[in-house]
Amino acid sequence: MRFLSLQSHVAYGYVGNRAAAFPLQRLGHEVWAVNTVEFSNHTGYGAWRGRAASAEQVAEIVQGIEALGQFARCDGLLTGYVGDAALADVVLDTARRVRAANPRALWCCDPVLGDTDTGIYVKPGIDAFFRDRAIPAADLVTPNHFELEYLTGRTVSTMSEALSAARLLLAGERRGPRLALITSLRRADAAPDTIEMVAVTPDAAWRVATPMIGFPIAPNGTGDAVAALFTAHWIAGDDVAEALGKAASSIFAVLEATEAMGERELQLVAAQDRLVAPPRLFTAERL
Repeated sequence: MRFLSLQSHVAYGYVGNRAAAFPLQRLGHEVWAVNTVEFSNHTGYGAWRGRAASAEQVAEIVQGIEALGQFARCDGLLTGYVGDAALADVVLDTARRVRAANPRALWCCDPVLGDTDTGIYVKPGIDAFFRDRAIPAADLVTPNHFELEYLTGRTVSTMSEALSAARLLLAGERRGPRLALITSLRRADAAPDTIEMVAVTPDAAWRVATPMIGFPIAPNGTGDAVAALFTAHWIAGDDVAEALGKAASSIFAVLEATEAMGERELQLVAAQDRLVAPPRLFTAERL
């Protein structure tokens, strides 16, 4: 398949396009990566160099790919970290252009806002863009636990609360997304030392649980990789449970290798064979 991916780029480490592109390529897919920022490293280190790409630059690159006639062959659009609110219109315009060329193309919107241990780390206005404009227009939305609470204004500590909050995201003014994937759910009523991913539609839900790995500092970019993997598997088979199980199995295998190597960054390259053939398989269950 072929994916257009508008996300961040770092020279060192694996977040944004660096976390999404290689897993998709290792699975045999083409990725047209358009970088919304060019940083030396992700912001979790506390210091970094580089700058956000201008809206004009991102728009020009997108239009250049369109001019080659490739949008008609695009199976999926991935969008994630938006460095500046000025990029909002470019993201929405890109989605419109892709869908006009291929109405079957699926838009996965990862509303990157922050995380439990960091709080909000995006510029003012980005949260409103995701909540009011991007999410209602997307096919798939992939918030983490923190982002789910922030976007819905709800506290999520049980599975029932998680499902209710996720379905709020599906109830857009026009139509809303078809599916919400909570990429990391840590609820009070779950089994100890586990972390869950939950896929939710308006009338069904599936969960998969994997062991919690005790990192001194959890690697960034896990959600970016999961969103890409799940999207590819979902498009390929149109089976939510199968896509959820495959994505969970692959990312757990990478995280296991990362912890064993004592690394802070996701070891996607070193563990690339595990992306394709994870040694431990997890199955999603319908709730």
